[in-house]
Amino acid sequence: MNITSSYENLVSKLSEEIPAVKKKGFDFIAKPIPDSDAIGELDPRVLQVTLQTAEKMAAVADQPFDTSDTTALVQAMRAMFGWNNEDVTKSKVETTHITIEGTNGPIPLRIYTPSSEGVLPAVVFIHGGGFIAGSVDVVENPCKALAEKAGAVVVSVDYRLAPEHPFPTGLTDCFDAITWVYEHADQIRVNREQIAVSGDSAGGNLSTVCALMDREKGTGMIKFQALIYPTVNMSGVQTEDFNWSLDHYEIRNHAELITPMLTALSENGSSIFQLYLQNKVEITDPHVSPLLSDKLNGMPETLIAIAQYDYLAVECEAYAAKLARCGVPTKLIQYNGTDHAFIDKIGLYPQAEDLMNEIAKEIKRLFA
Repeated sequence: MNITSSYENLVSKLSEEIPAVKKKGFDFIAKPIPDSDAIGELDPRVLQVTLQTAEKMAAVADQPFDTSDTTALVQAMRAMFGWNNEDVTKSKVETTHITIEGTNGPIPLRIYTPSSEGVLPAVVFIHGGGFIAGSVDVVENPCKALAEKAGAVVVSVDYRLAPEHPFPTGLTDCFDAITWVYEHADQIRVNREQIAVSGDSAGGNLSTVCALMDREKGTGMIKFQALIYPTVNMSGVQTEDFNWSLDHYEIRNHAELITPMLTALSENGSSIFQLYLQNKVEITDPHVSPLLSDKLNGMPETLIAIAQYDYLAVECEAYAAKLARCGVPTKLIQYNGTDHAFIDKIGLYPQAEDLMNEIAKEIKRLFA
């Protein structure tokens, strides 16, 4: 572990209580940049990483790249996902690798068990990566941190990725993993009545769709969902709560970096979604775009975390509003100055560790 005292001070600063305000029926909290009073600009650490990334992108900008070459696109996305993050745990978290049998074949699971005694809550964690990239390795340190902070068993799912395994294969893997945790709770020292789901980006989508399926099937396994900048409206369809516009974002500085950051997913999202869906289902299907579901009543209590400068922030707020309107207790935390995929940088971005603290706090409150 290579954590500095200044980083720990920033994490501590972010933990200071900020009163929630009601926004469209849900509780809204905006966390400021921890070491700056600036408004409408990037966090200093995010700025540094963004500039470094821009340099790397400029270095390869002149190289020819055929976006119609699916194999090359997938390889490029898989190569760019993840960051060299840090293990921020301070106690022993046991890591166990197992493989379970699912509907579509074997599913590797990585189980993180804290040193807490007794029967524990469980969090099934589903990694992001646009449904075609990412891995359990990328989210290992956030998962370990969550296990320690929440005193919960965290089960990270190594689900099958598109395009080799298009929709609904990865989703089925994730639901099978949740079912396995529920049915084998005693085996991993888990209270089957205290199961939560969590995931980032595409993993947030898969998490909440699993919660939706859980309600549709009447299985009642999932009691809480913590969704980290999930994609919930791949269709981009305008709804009562959703109408994307750059005007939703307060940008006072770094516009030359923030604006392309926000528009990139809008411009590139369709090709990613085509690789995931491959015409197996309409993009407006609620199991793809859960914001469009008319069955959100009875969904589990929800925490949604967003980055201030993320294309997905607008649809995440819309989802929070719709869940709240359906009677679901919902809280949304916005991390000012951050961009998409910030939990990948735990140990560098204090916001990533603070978010694990926030999820842990909700799990302890709910499952006390």
